[in-house]
Amino acid sequence: MGIFDAMNTSVGGLQAQSYALQNISGNIANSSTTGYKGIGTSFEDLIPESGVPSKQVAGGVTAHAQATITTQGTISSSTVATNMAITGDGFFAVQRPSGVVDNVPVFDGVTYYTRRGDFQVNANGNLVNGAGYYLMGVAVDPKTGNPTGSVASVLQFQTNFVPAQATTSIQYAANLPTQPKTVASSTASSGTLVANGGLDPTDFLATNPLPVGSPPPRTDATFTTAGANNSVPGPITAATKLSGAAPSDSLTAGFTAGDTITVGASPATTITITAAGTGLQDATHVRADDTVGDLLTAIGAATGVAPSINAATGAITFHTGTAQDFSITASAPGGQAALGAMGITGPYPKTQARGTGMTATGVVMGSDIATFTKESISGGAVTAYNAAGTPVNLQLRWAKTDSAALGAGHSDSWNLFYQTDPSAVGSTQPAWVNTGQTFTFATDGSLTSPTGSGITINNVNVGGQALGSVAFNISSGGLTQFATTSGAVTINTITQNGYAAGQLRSVAVSNNGLVVGTFSNGQNLDLAQVTLSRFNGTNYLKSMDGGAYAVTDQSGPAIVGASGTISGSSLEGSNTDIADEFTKLIVTQQAYSANTKVITTANSMVQDLLNVLR
Repeated sequence: MGIFDAMNTSVGGLQAQSYALQNISGNIANSSTTGYKGIGTSFEDLIPESGVPSKQVAGGVTAHAQATITTQGTISSSTVATNMAITGDGFFAVQRPSGVVDNVPVFDGVTYYTRRGDFQVNANGNLVNGAGYYLMGVAVDPKTGNPTGSVASVLQFQTNFVPAQATTSIQYAANLPTQPKTVASSTASSGTLVANGGLDPTDFLATNPLPVGSPPPRTDATFTTAGANNSVPGPITAATKLSGAAPSDSLTAGFTAGDTITVGASPATTITITAAGTGLQDATHVRADDTVGDLLTAIGAATGVAPSINAATGAITFHTGTAQDFSITASAPGGQAALGAMGITGPYPKTQARGTGMTATGVVMGSDIATFTKESISGGAVTAYNAAGTPVNLQLRWAKTDSAALGAGHSDSWNLFYQTDPSAVGSTQPAWVNTGQTFTFATDGSLTSPTGSGITINNVNVGGQALGSVAFNISSGGLTQFATTSGAVTINTITQNGYAAGQLRSVAVSNNGLVVGTFSNGQNLDLAQVTLSRFNGTNYLKSMDGGAYAVTDQSGPAIVGASGTISGSSLEGSNTDIADEFTKLIVTQQAYSANTKVITTANSMVQDLLNVLR
C-alpha cells in the first residue's frame, strides 16, 4: 500500500459520492411524483486482505442503493373519483401493454406492482395510471355483489350493461297509529270497530276483505217480542213504569228491588233493580219505578245496540250486536214474570245467535273501493319492477281489523293490503289484495305477530304486471304501534331491490377498494374488487419506469391479500423529504471535496518524490 493506493481509494470515494449524489438528485426530481419511493445510498468499506491484523489499512468504498419502498407517502384528497391511495402495506397489481392491435392493447401476461394510484378510465374502459400501467382486479357480479372469480385480470368497464332485476323484496319500517283517523271513524257509532279506526267486513257488499281462512265476520241479528200491554189497557211504551199498582201506566207484573237481569254470557252484564225513588241508578242499576225505556237503555249498553219499541203493538225488537250472541234472563220468579210482562217469554234464558257475513276472500272489489278507502289508511308506495324492468306503482294500505279499545278479548290487529288494479270497477274486478297476515301489537306498541323478520306476499300482480312472490322484510323493531296526533302511518323506510336495465355512465372507487359503477337507471352497483398484493422482501423489488416494481428472487413472489386499505378519491405522494435530501446533499458535497483533497495531497507527495531524483 502506498501513495498510489491512496489515490485509487479517493477515486473510489469520488465514485461512491457521485452515486449518492445521483440518488439525491433523483429523489429531489421526483419529490412531486405520485407514489414515488425515494432511493437512499448505503456505503460499504472494502478492506484489503492482510495476514496480520496490525498491518491492515483502511480500504476503499463502494456504494449501494437503499430502497425505501416500505416508507409511506403522504395521502391527499383528489377530485378524480377513480384515483386511489394505499394506506399501509400493499401494491396495486398492474400490467403494461406490449402492443396495440386494432386500437386494443395487447398484454404479455407479466404482472407488475405499483403504489401509483392516479388511475383514470381510458377510451377502452380500462383504468390506467399516469405511467401507462393498467389496473388489475377481480370482477364482481353487479346483481349479487359477489366476486366472479379469484384470479385478478386487467379490468375493463366500457361495455358494462346491467340487465333488469325484478323486485323480490321490500324493506319496510313504519309506525302505525294506535287510533287511526279514517274517514269512516268520524261518523261511526260509538264503541264500534269502525269508530276506533277499524275495518268492518260486513260493510263490504261484494266480498269479505279479510284473509282467506278467516272466520266469517259476525253480523247484528234481531228478534222481536210479541206485543205486550201495561196495567192501563194499551201497548207498553218507553214511558211505561217497571212497577206500579193498577191502573197506573206500568207493567202488569212489575220488577221489585233486588231483582236482577243478566244480559249476555261472555262477558255477562248484570242489571240490578234498586229501590223506587231513592235507589242507585247508573248503567247497571235501574230503579223499580223507572221506565221500560230506562231498562232498554241499560240493555242496549250491554249489547252495543239499543232495543226499539213498536208504538202500535208494544213489541220490542232486541239486537244481538256483533260482539256476542244475545242472552237475557232474570232472577226467578218475580223478575222473569216481569220480563214476560214485557213480552220476553221463556224458556229462560231467552237467546238469539248473531248472524254471519260473507266468507273471507282477501280481496276488495272495485265496487267496494270507496268503503275500503274510508276504513283504512295509506301505508305508502314504492316503485317496483317486473322481470322485464317495467316499473309499477305498488300502493300499500293498512286496515285495523281489531282494537284493544273494544275491551276484554280484543287486541290491536292490522291487515296489510296492496293495490292490484287501480282501475278496477264493479263486483268482479279485484282492486286491493290482502297480504294474508294479521299483524298484532302488544299494549306497549311492540309487534308480537308475526315473530320473524317479515312475511312473503305471494303472486303479486299490479296493473297486469306480474311480480311473483315478494318478501316484505321488517327489521327488528321496525314496525310499531304508538299513539300519534295525526292518526296516520309514519313511514321510516320503504325501499325495494328491483331496477330497470341500465347502461354504465361512470365509475368510481370506494374506500373499501370496490369499483362502483353508476348506471343510467340510477343504480350504483359494485363492478370489481381491486386486489392488493404484498411481499416478504418488499425492499428487494426491482424498480421499473413509472413507479412500478418487478418481482425478484430476493423479494419473493407476490402474496394476494395485503393488510393495507384503499382510499378512494385520494393519492399517495412521494415519500421524499426535501429537507433531508438537502442535508444529505451538503454532506455528499463535503465528502466529495474531501476526496479531491486526498488526490491533491497524494499528487503533491508524488511530485516531492520525483524531485528527489533530480
